[in-house]
Amino acid sequence: MERAQVYFSDFRTKAFGDSMPTKLKKLIKAAGIGEIDLDGKFAAIKLHFGELGNISYLRPNYARAVVDVVKELGGKPFLTDCNTLYPGSRKNALEHLECAWENGFTALTAGCPILIGDGLKGTDDVEVPVPGGEFVDKALIGRAIMDADVFISLTHFKGHEMTGFGGTIKNIGMGCGSRAGKMHQHNNGQATIHEDRCRGCWICQRECANDALVFDASTRKMHVDLDKCVGCGRCLGSCNFDAIEFVNGNAVEILNYRMAEYTKAVVTGRPQFHISLVVDVSPNCDCHGENDAPILPNIGMFAS
Repeated sequence: MERAQVYFSDFRTKAFGDSMPTKLKKLIKAAGIGEIDLDGKFAAIKLHFGELGNISYLRPNYARAVVDVVKELGGKPFLTDCNTLYPGSRKNALEHLECAWENGFTALTAGCPILIGDGLKGTDDVEVPVPGGEFVDKALIGRAIMDADVFISLTHFKGHEMTGFGGTIKNIGMGCGSRAGKMHQHNNGQATIHEDRCRGCWICQRECANDALVFDASTRKMHVDLDKCVGCGRCLGSCNFDAIEFVNGNAVEILNYRMAEYTKAVVTGRPQFHISLVVDVSPNCDCHGENDAPILPNIGMFAS
């Protein structure tokens, strides 16, 4: 695969000049989205709708800009994401859609339907072979995403507690995986708890979808049930006292490899276009129900 040429636009504009959605439209047209045959084609626009309480996710206005261009080119766009592993507001399609609506993504604001890629309970997936995959033989991808004729990623670049930063590969590889696919990618290492740092606050326990965190009333410390821990890392981001780490020192490295190979499964052999916005760069993923102040100034928009 040849290296793509990446186009860039900053977030500056003059008084009464172009709006940011207008600049985004101009950017993706300059980057060649019009070279894709979209006429009559179903186009999946993969983005993150944001967890409830988080306000650093990409505003619906950006999604609308992409949708408008796709429709101008004759495409049939839909916004999509897959369900999450952990407790929260996006673990099944009903709650996921309600979360998207509350965060401003509706058919009216987006200009197109919203489909949850892996269905009601996160079980509607497709096994996609990964030729030459070193860490992934078959990826479990949301069916609606693989059924689409054209794939477009719209990514919010931000920090991430497991991978350092979360960009396009995180958005596609992890985001397009069904619930089983996400577990497959995360299942690299297991959590361990340093009792000298644990405050017994129970916050991590509320984040665990697998009942793997057990509170010991005698010591007032949390413990890990290794038979239940799947290594998803959700607890890691919830601890304010650095009491949790992962036993497998290669866990994050393996996670990154698996996400890359899941991304390969999604994009190989199909028309594709990618957009990444470096804006509101929060230190943690938009999967959090909160967001800290940005760690970088707003830099710009990239497309290829």
